[in-house]
Amino acid sequence: MRLFMQTQPAGADAPRYYQIVLQQDLLGGWTLFREWGQQGNRASSKREIYLERDAAIRAFEHARDSQLKRGFQVMFSQGFDGRGPS
Repeated sequence: MRLFMQTQPAGADAPRYYQIVLQQDLLGGWTLFREWGQQGNRASSKREIYLERDAAIRAFEHARDSQLKRGFQVMFSQGFDGRGPS
């Protein structure tokens, strides 16, 4: 599951972006990757590991909702049907 969001550009500044990726690993756990920054500049990232699918989906949704409240808009969504990953 992947979600790419960005803000509207402010003046001459490049837009800020936030990307969230949720993947199942080979051992049945879940990894939540988050990357954010300003396009064209250095990015920051964070990785979190979850043993339970439901906990990983809640973390994904919390990260998404937090950024939507901050003014980010969804630009691209992949593998999300409202029920989370299968």
